Amino acid sequence: MAGKPDIPSEKPGKKSSAVRSYEKEKRRKENEDELEEGLEDTFPASDPVSVTQPTTPGKPNDR
Repeated sequence: MAGKPDIPSEKPGKKSSAVRSYEKEKRRKENEDELEEGLEDTFPASDPVSVTQPTTPGKPNDR
């Protein structure tokens, strides 16, 4: 066949090492993107939650 490169035939369903490497890198990138998005959603994580009640200035209530 003229014009078509000679591609070695592989078993159906078997992926080449290049394809497996590409898919692995793609999954790693997707995981990093999801982690980054999760971290951005929780920013700033270093600020503690305030547990004190705000007070108003003035003299104490008489009871």
